[in-house]
Amino acid sequence: MGIKARLIIMNFLQFFVWGSWLISLGNYMGGVLGFSGLQIGSIYTTMGVASLFMPGLMGIVADRWINAERVLGICHIVGALFLIYASTIQDYSLFYFAMLFHSFAYMPTIALNNSVSYTVLEKKGYNIVKDFPPIRVWGTVGFICAMWVVDICGWTQSPYQLYVSAGAALFLGVYAFTMPAAPPLMVQAKKSWSSSLGLDAFVLFKQRKMAVFFIFAMLLGAALQITNAFGGPFLDDFKSAYPDSFAVQHPNLLLSISQISETLFILSIPFFLSRFGIKRVMMFSMLAWALRFSLFGFGNPDDRLYLLIISMVIYGMAFDFFNISGSLFVEREADPTIRSSAQGLFMIMCNGVGAFIGGLASGWIVDFFTVNGVKDWQSIWFTFAAYAIILAVIFPFAFRYKHDPMILNDSKE
Repeated sequence: MGIKARLIIMNFLQFFVWGSWLISLGNYMGGVLGFSGLQIGSIYTTMGVASLFMPGLMGIVADRWINAERVLGICHIVGALFLIYASTIQDYSLFYFAMLFHSFAYMPTIALNNSVSYTVLEKKGYNIVKDFPPIRVWGTVGFICAMWVVDICGWTQSPYQLYVSAGAALFLGVYAFTMPAAPPLMVQAKKSWSSSLGLDAFVLFKQRKMAVFFIFAMLLGAALQITNAFGGPFLDDFKSAYPDSFAVQHPNLLLSISQISETLFILSIPFFLSRFGIKRVMMFSMLAWALRFSLFGFGNPDDRLYLLIISMVIYGMAFDFFNISGSLFVEREADPTIRSSAQGLFMIMCNGVGAFIGGLASGWIVDFFTVNGVKDWQSIWFTFAAYAIILAVIFPFAFRYKHDPMILNDSKE
């Protein structure tokens, strides 16, 4: 089997593990375990907590002592064990800590997966910029397939979704050990601890435009956590009014349209960045989040199903235009000597701090609009939409950046 095919399998499984439960676990926690909105949100914040430091720590291990593919394999095997343990728990506190330790193991694997892919492609003489994206897109395909498997098997409100994820993680953990070696490099081994953790990138906060950019990236990361945690429970609450509707019977199939849309909008990013620049592209993302949440507020699985479908399609713009475009912006603006650390800082702000804030705040809002166990979803989604609109109004005044439409990337001031 060719090395590209092997990397496709690795990337497919990497996100299959995540997609098996990320979107549907809220259904299981709320509908079966009876957790409150705040409790559901807090469990989703475990990914944010882990993203604050675990990718850096595991990066140190891979940089200094152990091959990256072996660290990747160990993390997936450990994470699988905690998922299996979580599937047996009904107590909130124990479930929280099981998912927290799973996040400690899983979140570093996103960066490790990329590191192994880059190293292998480079050793084989491939162009990383050209050859990695077609491989990475199979990760999104894996995420979608996992959602479909869980949905079609009727496991969106079952602990079996955790078993599916754990099984894939165990397989990937063993598979990672068979990948070509990605050993520690002597140059990397001489980096300081602060550099390995990405702390040297904090110098970017001295630039006003970068400080503002990172703050809004964090706030948009919170918006992403909202849709991850409560998209499934929202659709599930229609089961009494529309028990036979497609959206209630197959919530993951409907929600997977968001990931399909994501793969398509990735292809449009070069055009939008070249034509409009990062400032307007980020504003498009904020307005897309506001529209997505608003359509959730107006939609239902019956005569307004089309509004929910449109909302799923808009997700691709909402996510890619701040996550992918933001990463490209950081890549250009950061000094080459701290480029990797700057990408780590961007992940910390979005998937760490942003996810933590989004999980707690969204859980509190859901509980605030819940009376006698009944959630006022329209008020909940309109509150989230108002949040995104406020960001879109403030951002252009706070973020000062001049765009030159004649070049692909934005010009520095």
